[in-house]
Amino acid sequence: MQSKYKVGLMRLNLWAAALLLIVLAYLSERLSSALLLVLASVWLMVTASLLEMSHRRPATVPWQLLPSLLLAGLLVADPERHALWLWVWPALLMLPQPGWVLALTCLLAGLTWWLLADLLGIEQTLFSGLVLLPLMLLGLARNRHLLPARSAARQRVRLVPGLPLWSGQQLITDLRRERARCRREGVHGELMLLRTSRRRLWPLAQDLCRLTHEFENCYRLDQRTLATLLLSRDDQQARERRQALLKGLRPSAKVRFASLSSLGSLEEMVERLEHQQHDIQVEPESVHG
Repeated sequence: MQSKYKVGLMRLNLWAAALLLIVLAYLSERLSSALLLVLASVWLMVTASLLEMSHRRPATVPWQLLPSLLLAGLLVADPERHALWLWVWPALLMLPQPGWVLALTCLLAGLTWWLLADLLGIEQTLFSGLVLLPLMLLGLARNRHLLPARSAARQRVRLVPGLPLWSGQQLITDLRRERARCRREGVHGELMLLRTSRRRLWPLAQDLCRLTHEFENCYRLDQRTLATLLLSRDDQQARERRQALLKGLRPSAKVRFASLSSLGSLEEMVERLEHQQHDIQVEPESVHG
């Protein structure tokens, strides 16, 4: 399934859930419940609108904290009408979130369950607790089980949906592969580094992705440094590619090129980029590390 299709389907589900909460807010008899439902609906709509802009928000941002607080507030403000929402807690635990948010979510779940005791009675409270606890443990187990996969995915995932912009960790892997490919197929490969201001990074990244070929990936190494791997038939075509890229980018940045055949470590090249005196520098073939 293509990423764009997944994003579109996810956005559709979020909008549907937001509209459902608006209807529930309209039907709510208490003002406090209506306000909480409207806030939850607004959060869902904002999340749906910004779904493809995830590169602006770090993966560690506890986006799951707000719905946990809203759910707890709803159960406290109007327990008679929304007691059934107690069973949403295990689902919230399955979603990616920092450890301290998981702990807070468990605490809020236990607190709201305890506050519903007067409404449910002793027997129903004990029964719901016996059912809710295993479900929450399953949610936590699922969350922990997916941690390695999420960690690996963050290292190689595209930073912007629809653009061939990847993480710096992916570049390390791709460098080994492209070096072997250049030796095997006799093509010319170059690493291009660009260092600019934080304000100019994302516009420059979009231009760089637009000007490179479909089979050439671009990378963000940090908040100021971009990279791309350029593949050409020979040295002459490589020089033409450099001129075309520089003309199309017109970058307000330091730029450095290095042939993959003579490239040392990526860290050394980044350090040389930071200290180079000229805006544009092409490393000679004889340079090593």
